[in-house]
Amino acid sequence: MSTASTARLPGAKRPYAWYYEPLRWALLGLSRLPMPVLYGLGEGIYFLLTYVVRYRWRVLQQNLSRSFPEMSPAEVKRTGKAFYRHFSQVIVEILKMATISPAELAPRMHFTNPELMAQPFAEQRLVLSLGSHMGNWEWLLNGAALEFPGRAAGVYKPLNNAFFEHFTRRLRTRLGADAVPMPATLRYLVAHKNYGCTLSLLTDQAAGPEDRPYWTTFLNQDTSFYSSADRLVTQFNCVVLYIGIRRVRRGYYEVTFTEMPDSRTVASAPHGTFPIAEAFARQLEKDMRASPEQYLWTHRRWKHQRSLGE
Repeated sequence: MSTASTARLPGAKRPYAWYYEPLRWALLGLSRLPMPVLYGLGEGIYFLLTYVVRYRWRVLQQNLSRSFPEMSPAEVKRTGKAFYRHFSQVIVEILKMATISPAELAPRMHFTNPELMAQPFAEQRLVLSLGSHMGNWEWLLNGAALEFPGRAAGVYKPLNNAFFEHFTRRLRTRLGADAVPMPATLRYLVAHKNYGCTLSLLTDQAAGPEDRPYWTTFLNQDTSFYSSADRLVTQFNCVVLYIGIRRVRRGYYEVTFTEMPDSRTVASAPHGTFPIAEAFARQLEKDMRASPEQYLWTHRRWKHQRSLGE
């Protein structure tokens, strides 16, 4: 899809209030700036987040200190600053999605072992891709759409604001990916169960009691994980892959797939165990230890407490 698709077609009805139109054009204008200029803007965002706003510094500091008790206060502060710089770069990279071309994005997203995804596609099997808020999770979906044309989709939580819902959905779909609202996940899986494609789920966020969470020790803490992949793999006999993404240098990312337990392993596991959720936790923990500054530490990851019997 061309860059021009980000503009509203003549005569088309806006899905948002008219007064958001100047903001849309401003964002599109900024997005057309060259990447070096945008990264300069990112440095300004970094300064504001770190030294002026101190965006969620207490949450960040608490998360890092509890996850890495071996870190000294100075190391926590240094890692926190490195996160803010990484996060600021991700912000302008997400903005760039509004106008970036396939030719510009493709070389920035290197898939080290695409055959793990391509083989199930050749067999017309569904692939659940389990991702996290590491690296640039938004570029990941668009990169997968270019690497596997017509086969990549991602689940997202719809926004309440009509303008930002419309704008961010365009960011995620303009290069060929499909964006699936969270309530429509099961319906999408049923419709695509015999079609070689992948549905990406960000499953690193805090799972609440209503999500039937799996609890494990993760980064030295009692942590809840979504257990939905363990249930879906037996229902749809799909392949499950962990998606690891890391920044190798500014604006360039490396994506590696790791095979997760299959449906037979999950079906034969003892009652109350979740092999996929456990394998996901261990792989994510490994990646976070290797590049702690590339994780979204400002999220209140450990806000839930394990209740008796879980």
